[in-house]
Amino acid sequence: MTHGAVIAREYGLPAVVGVEHATRLIRDGQRIRVHGTDGYVEILS
Repeated sequence: MTHGAVIAREYGLPAVVGVEHATRLIRDGQRIRVHGTDGYVEILS
């Protein structure tokens, strides 16, 4: 687990961590939506 995941769990906050290839798929300036409760990231148009 990452530090952020531990903190989110302790505070009961939804979080998404460990998204495989996220830095390759999300380009600079792109808009995204993070669904912490459902555990996924959506790239917006």
